[in-house]
Amino acid sequence: MSSSQRPRAFRIPPSEPVAPNEGVAASPDPGGVRIVEEPFEIVEAADGTPVPVAGRRRAPWASLLLAALGGLVSLGVGLSVERLIADLFQAAPALGWVALALLVLAGIAFLAIVARELGGLWRERRIERLREAAIAAIATRDHTGAQGVVRDLAAFYADRAALAEGRKRLDALGDAILDVEDRIGLAEHELLAPLDRQARNAIATAAKQVSAVTALSPRAIVDVAFVVFSAVRLLRRIAQIYGGRPGFLGFLRLARAAFAHLTVTGGMAVGESMMQQVLGLGIAARVSAKLGEGVLNGLMTARFGLAALAVCRPLPFTREAPPRLADVAGELLRPAEAEGG
Repeated sequence: MSSSQRPRAFRIPPSEPVAPNEGVAASPDPGGVRIVEEPFEIVEAADGTPVPVAGRRRAPWASLLLAALGGLVSLGVGLSVERLIADLFQAAPALGWVALALLVLAGIAFLAIVARELGGLWRERRIERLREAAIAAIATRDHTGAQGVVRDLAAFYADRAALAEGRKRLDALGDAILDVEDRIGLAEHELLAPLDRQARNAIATAAKQVSAVTALSPRAIVDVAFVVFSAVRLLRRIAQIYGGRPGFLGFLRLARAAFAHLTVTGGMAVGESMMQQVLGLGIAARVSAKLGEGVLNGLMTARFGLAALAVCRPLPFTREAPPRLADVAGELLRPAEAEGG
């Protein structure tokens, strides 16, 4: 390298300005800022990013506190039950045997609940491992890994009679020479496309129900309660569609994403009376505000459903088009647009 050469600096040219009449403009950098005008594009600007799941804390003092308190309560309950059974045996042996039988029945039920929770966590982790293996195979162009993903996915849905034809077509491929994305895309089309349609229908139905109920309910507490109930039911429904069976512990893994959704909708529900006072348009303004609140709650429910779909789906979207907000909640704005027209 010649000693006469000196370091040079380069200035990155700025992106082109956005015309005022254009609908969407994006910077050349994929991670740049998008300027959008359409309502659905504003909400969908963050699509394609990983859905956040509750992460692990470095110092789980709250978990340790709850575990310690739970252990103390369990010891106290156990000692109380033991004393109760001993007192019953002293008072009347027949009552003592009845109490002991009830205790055994309660223990069996407790073990069944624990087994169900562990089974749900195991299935969720199996889905996560499938998705991570598919992403790694696509990133590294690993043909063997892609074949393993397809084989494991077919085995995961071996008990689904509706997907039997898709499994047969995948088995017929065998060791055929295919690109990694093509092989995973075929598995996605044969096994997950029908499930995607079911999940989209479930999200659209939940969004319509939330929009209608919150638009007609007279109290904000009713809005919040129904939104929480619909979010829990929608999450469980989507997980069951893709093969997950989340229990209480499995549902808590998605609680952080659900809380953000419920905070927004709850805040809008509480602020509804304030909006009416600001508008000051009488009964017509009150009805319009409630309709707008119902549409907003329906859109937030649909957004939460799309996030749940991305978490519960065993494969990333490779060849199939990911559902958009307009696909599951597009009908919510049509009545509003008709009223506005």
